[in-house]
Amino acid sequence: MANAPLRGRRALVVEDESLVAMLVEDMLLDLGAKVEVAMRLCEAVRQAREGVFDFAILDVNLGDGDRSDAVADVLAARCIPFVFATGYGGRGLAARYLAVPTLQKPYYQHDLELLIERILPAGRPSADHEAC
Repeated sequence: MANAPLRGRRALVVEDESLVAMLVEDMLLDLGAKVEVAMRLCEAVRQAREGVFDFAILDVNLGDGDRSDAVADVLAARCIPFVFATGYGGRGLAARYLAVPTLQKPYYQHDLELLIERILPAGRPSADHEAC
């Protein structure tokens, strides 16, 4: 972990497929981030409201017809940057989130790293995202 560009950053990963969640968590840990995973919508919304995160990776479709839009709404209100991860590209996004960066599944650690670095504000990790 000599090259840990996300050292000190806290990530929320919202993903309903356990193998994918573990893979993304491992990628982020390799990059130096601290990671919390939510696999169900209610848990993801709770963590988005209460947790301290520098960024989030949101699977668009969470199974049982649930979508991560409610999580995105909370994160946007708290000014926490996020990206969507989906196998459907931009076609699966709600209109209000068409400008949010999207990772096309499957993706690699390098793609994840580049996109996260693009959305993160410069400087030190921030624990206060309450004011936009």
